[in-house]
Amino acid sequence: MNEVTQQLIDLLSVKFLHKGPQTFLYRGECEDIGLKNLFGGQILGQSLNAAIQAAPDGYLPHSMHAYFLLPGHINSYVDYKVEILRQGRSFASMRVDAIQDGKIILTQNTSFHTPEGGFEHQDTMPNVPEPEGLMSQVEIARSYAEMIPESLREKLTNEKPLDTRPVNPINVFKPEKTEPHSNIWFKSINDWSSQDLAMHYSLLAYSTDFSLLAAALKPHGVSYHSKGMQMASLDHVIWFHHKPRIDDWMLYSMKSPVAANGRGLSFGHIYHKDGQLMVSVAQEGLIRQRDK
Repeated sequence: MNEVTQQLIDLLSVKFLHKGPQTFLYRGECEDIGLKNLFGGQILGQSLNAAIQAAPDGYLPHSMHAYFLLPGHINSYVDYKVEILRQGRSFASMRVDAIQDGKIILTQNTSFHTPEGGFEHQDTMPNVPEPEGLMSQVEIARSYAEMIPESLREKLTNEKPLDTRPVNPINVFKPEKTEPHSNIWFKSINDWSSQDLAMHYSLLAYSTDFSLLAAALKPHGVSYHSKGMQMASLDHVIWFHHKPRIDDWMLYSMKSPVAANGRGLSFGHIYHKDGQLMVSVAQEGLIRQRDK
C-alpha cells in the first residue's frame, strides 16, 4: 500500500468518540486537494463511513440523501453525529450531521437494507473506449502544467490514490463548448481487497463528487477554473444497487439535463468494468459566474 492510498484510507476511516442513547459520535480529519473549501466527496465518504459503523449488523446502505449547508475548511477536523431513526426487520434509517466549529455543514439520511433477492434489470453500460488506452487525469494536467497557477500546480500534478481517465478530456484552463455529458474511468492505484466493506462503500461515496457538477458547465464553455466561477454542491443523492467491487476499472457516466436559475443538475451512473451498474447518483449545485 503506497503512501497516497494509505492517506485516503486514513481520511475516510472516521474514529469513534462516544456512544449515547440512540446516538454515536465520530471524528474525521480533513484533506487539502487544492480547492477553496473542503472537498464535498470527503464529507460524503466520511459521513457514510460513520453511518455504516453505527448501523446494526447485517444491514447495508442502499441510499443516501445529503444536503450541503455550509462550506467546510481544511484547517480543522469534522465531527459526525449519527442518530438511529428507525430499525425494522428489513430496513434501518440513520441521520448523520457533519459538524465543524460547532456548525452543521452537511446533514444526510442513509437508509439501510438487509440483502434479499428479487427482480433485476439495468441500463446497458455506455460503449466507450477502454481505459488502458487513455491518458490519466494526472498525465493530462502535467501536459498543460504551465497553465496551472503555481499555487495549485503541485496539487494537480502529484500522484493521486485514484487513477482517473476521462474518455474525452478537456483543458479546464481553456474549455470549449461541448455536450453536457462525460465518461470517466477510475480505479484505485492499489489493491483494496484487504479493506472492509465499509471502506469500499466510503470510497465510492467519496468518488461520486468528482466531476459530476462539471457536466453542467460543458455547454457553456466554462470550467471550475474559469474566472469568476462560483460552484458549490447543494444536495447529493446516492443509490447503491449492488455491493461495491473495487477490484477493477469502474466507469462513471455523467449527464446534465438542465441548468437554470444559477443551478445545474447532473445525474451519474457508476458501472463495474464487467457492465454491472453498481451506483446511481444525482446532484444539484450552484453554478454562478461573477463578472469576468
